[in-house]
Amino acid sequence: MKKKSRLLLYLGVLASSASLSTTISASDISAGKELAVQCAACHGVDGVSTDPKFPNLAAQKEAYLKLQLEAFRSEKRKDPLMNAIASGLEDKEIEDLSAYFASLKGAEPAAISAKQASLDGSLIAFPKDYEAKFTRYHRKDYDDRKQVRYFSGNAIALEGVKNGGKFSNGSYLLVEIFAAKEDADGKLIKGADGKLVAGDPKGFTAMEKQAGWGDGVADVYKNGDWRYSVFKVDGSLKPGVNEAQCMACHKPLTQTDYSFTYNWIKDFLPTQEVGYSHKIVE
Repeated sequence: MKKKSRLLLYLGVLASSASLSTTISASDISAGKELAVQCAACHGVDGVSTDPKFPNLAAQKEAYLKLQLEAFRSEKRKDPLMNAIASGLEDKEIEDLSAYFASLKGAEPAAISAKQASLDGSLIAFPKDYEAKFTRYHRKDYDDRKQVRYFSGNAIALEGVKNGGKFSNGSYLLVEIFAAKEDADGKLIKGADGKLVAGDPKGFTAMEKQAGWGDGVADVYKNGDWRYSVFKVDGSLKPGVNEAQCMACHKPLTQTDYSFTYNWIKDFLPTQEVGYSHKIVE
C-alpha cells in the first residue's frame, strides 16, 4: 500500500510540473502566424521554402526550431541572413514562431513554394548608360570566387556621401562582376601590379533608393527605401532573385544607410582615385 501511495504521489507531482511548464511556456500559434509573414520571402507562406537553399519549416519539431532560432540569435550558429533576422526576436516571439511552424502540415522534402512577387528584384531597371554616367570608386579582387568586381555609383549617390549624410532618393549603386583570368592549369593570373586580371563579364548586382520603395516590405527586412536586383551580362533580370537575402545582410548597416561601400565612396571623393582591396582564400 505504501508503494502504491508513493507511486500516486510521484505521478501527481509529474502532472503538476507538466501543467506548470505548459502554463509558463505556452506558445501563441496565432501570434506566430502573424510573425511568420516576415519569414515568407524565404520559407514560404505555409512553411514550404521558396528556394532549395532554405529548409522547409512546416511540421518541424517545435523544440528544434526554438533551439535553432536561439542559436542564430546568439550567433552560435553562423549564417548572415538568419543572424540578422533572429537578432531582433524576443524569447516569446521565438516560441510563437516555433509553435506555428510546428503546427503546419508537412510537405515533400523537395517541395518549393513561390516567392513573394514584391521581393523578386524586378523593381529596379538596369542602367544602360552606366558606363558614361556612373563613377567607379572601388575595385575588389576575390581569389576565393575567382572574380574581379568594380563598384560604381551615379552622381546622386556620390553627392549624398560628399555631404556627409544619407544617400538621397535616386541613388543607384552598381557592382560589375568579371571572371578573373586563369592560366592553363587553372591558376589565377596576376598582372605586373599584382592584381588579378579581369576576364569575361559575369553580371551585375544593384541597389537603388527611391521614395516609397520600402513601403510594404516587412520590417524585419526593410532597408529604408533601398531595393535590390541582380542582372545578367546583357542587362536582363536574373531569374530567381530573392531580395530578402540582400536586405537581411544589409540590415545591420544603419550607420552607413545600409551600404557596405559607403566608406569606400567617402575615401574616393577627395582624391578621385579608385580604391582597391583583395580577398585572399581563407
